[in-house]
Amino acid sequence: MSERPKILVTQKIPADAYSLLHAIGEVEANMDEGVIWSPEELSRRAPGHDYLLCLLTDTIDARLLGACASASPRLKLVANMAVGYNNIDVEAATRQQIAVSNTPGILSDTTADLAFALLLATARRLPEAERFLRAGKFTGWGPLLFCGAEVHGSTLGIIGAGRIGQLMAKRASGFDMRVLYYNTKCLPADIEDAYQLTYGGLDELLSQSDFVSLHVPYASSTHHLIGERELALMKPSAILVNTARGPVVDEKALVRALQSGQIAGAGLDVFEHEPAVEPELLSMENVVLVPHIASASLKTRARMATMAAENIVAHVQGQRPPNQVNR
Repeated sequence: MSERPKILVTQKIPADAYSLLHAIGEVEANMDEGVIWSPEELSRRAPGHDYLLCLLTDTIDARLLGACASASPRLKLVANMAVGYNNIDVEAATRQQIAVSNTPGILSDTTADLAFALLLATARRLPEAERFLRAGKFTGWGPLLFCGAEVHGSTLGIIGAGRIGQLMAKRASGFDMRVLYYNTKCLPADIEDAYQLTYGGLDELLSQSDFVSLHVPYASSTHHLIGERELALMKPSAILVNTARGPVVDEKALVRALQSGQIAGAGLDVFEHEPAVEPELLSMENVVLVPHIASASLKTRARMATMAAENIVAHVQGQRPPNQVNR
């Protein structure tokens, strides 16, 4: 009987995934909740495993992949528990004949929920108002007390109208919002009609939108997609929402735009140098900050973990992982 495959799980994940993995292999797992292994620790532990189940906060670079490919047993698959996989050097993995998989689709609705929640919270100044009340400063209703931006009937600009961007547009329809979108190419007419989307250029979208929501993957082409020039095109009353990836926005340029009143506010789930945040953002009342929780519902995270495990199970059984991203 052949030896059972060795599987390394780099961070504590929802429980359902472990039963799938234990059924097909020998599992070594980081069971300390909230603990992320350093690159050095990961480099020490990963070689000698057939499969690696990792998360977006793990750096799987060419050096690590090379060590894992030359070890015995050699690494066969990196299963990322995320839709994005910019934490993995996919080209290096492909050169080493290591498959890479992700967990697309299942977190789209949950992420769109959080993006719209950030839009509402920033527009209506909810965290600021709550802090005010909790501090005992509320002495009664006032006609100008925490007046915020109107959401219904306003214009939403969506940059990146993939699954999540389209679902953001679906939520906007309930608020009778006009929705513009910018993509590298136009969507099919039936999708535009279904989500009431109007295509436009990036500059046009930025200058016309009351809210700009980012839903692009991170790549060299989207690094600092929103920088000083783009922020200058936005309305002084506009709000930027980012649930995509932190480096899509030039964070220092965003700080300057917020400080100068070039734009009115921002709702951010991700940060350029995560987990570090530009210190100036932390003290701004017109910014809503949350710690990368777009997919953080119990149901979604459990399904993500299970899907990552299912990719490993498929490979062990001689099948192509259903969510493999490289050939």
